[in-house]
Amino acid sequence: MKRLRVIFLILIVLLSVLSFTNLSIVQSETGNVSYFLKSTVRYSNPNQNRVWNFTEREDDRTVSLFMNNSWQTVELMNSTFSIEAIKNDDDGNPIAVLRFPESVLNPGENVSFTVWYHIVSKPRIMPSITEDESRNLADIPQPLVLEYTRAEEPWQTSNQTLQELALSLKGSETKVLTIIKNFVVWIKENISYPNGLHENPYYPNQTYASSEGDCDDQAVLLITLCRIVGIPSYLQVGSIYLPNHFYNDSYWDGHASIVERRVAWHGWAVVNIPPWGWLPVDLTYVPEGFSDPLNAVKHGAVTKQDTIQCMNVTHTDYVASSLKARAFLTENGFNVFMEDEMTLEADQKLPTVTVEPWLALVFMALMIFVATSFLIYRRRIRGDVRRGTDSEN
Repeated sequence: MKRLRVIFLILIVLLSVLSFTNLSIVQSETGNVSYFLKSTVRYSNPNQNRVWNFTEREDDRTVSLFMNNSWQTVELMNSTFSIEAIKNDDDGNPIAVLRFPESVLNPGENVSFTVWYHIVSKPRIMPSITEDESRNLADIPQPLVLEYTRAEEPWQTSNQTLQELALSLKGSETKVLTIIKNFVVWIKENISYPNGLHENPYYPNQTYASSEGDCDDQAVLLITLCRIVGIPSYLQVGSIYLPNHFYNDSYWDGHASIVERRVAWHGWAVVNIPPWGWLPVDLTYVPEGFSDPLNAVKHGAVTKQDTIQCMNVTHTDYVASSLKARAFLTENGFNVFMEDEMTLEADQKLPTVTVEPWLALVFMALMIFVATSFLIYRRRIRGDVRRGTDSEN
């Protein structure tokens, strides 16, 4: 998985158990799971001839505020520097602009900051979807079609090759879910996940031409195909809690470095499918597999509580932004280091509701009583059967 950070210089997408020992149910009373996410960024300027101007580059001082919706609540608990402004970015995502102590980074200097988030992830209920119940293209609200099928980058809806592909896969089909299933099947059969990380996200024509792409690349290709045939769609990015995950690497000729501890970043498509509305479509992180292509909708990463929605990419050309960020660092000799760490909330290895010991004893006694009663009942039935047989003889 690649990493997407619109808010920083690097814009890359990296994407009930019952214990009879203590009778603990592994869930909280509400079913919520809480996390802490710590994100640290350090900028350094080893170039003796250049100055890094943070006034001109506000994005370098900007952090995401994540999303608050029916699936999650996220709070920015603290930050190294105070908040100068809270606003929305060009895609409507809430962001906070930090007030750096200095407006420029002179040669030989560095500056770093850390932000801490508290996350409450809630149970996620997906609708029961079937092709038979899917409605048609004509049933999609027209305002959504106008807003989310525009011919704009990075979707490349005017690309002739991609147009021909989308229309051939759609054919005469009008049911939205069936069309999306056709797109998913083609992508899974023709686009492979790359063995190594390519250092910038791909445009959909690049993914098509190379026959490979990671999470956001495949999602962007799907979004493009959807938009060509009039299905509203956009890209969504989030973090996934992975307790055993550790990643440490550098790229962009060593000017960018990243460390991930127990967290990875992931991207997926969000598509409007009547009558259910907006639904996620995941092409690379589906533990249930793709034997049923609709698993991309039913069982993608974001349907699990360990995935946290961060931001939407609806209109911004984030591929171009990533290329510009790389050029800015490499041409000026600047460096950026980022480290993310995600943990379950303290004292919450997993949220548990424990049954009191006296109640456990009552439960065990009840089970013994039920089992004994059942055995006695079976013996009586057998006895009655035998007596009936003897009397007949």
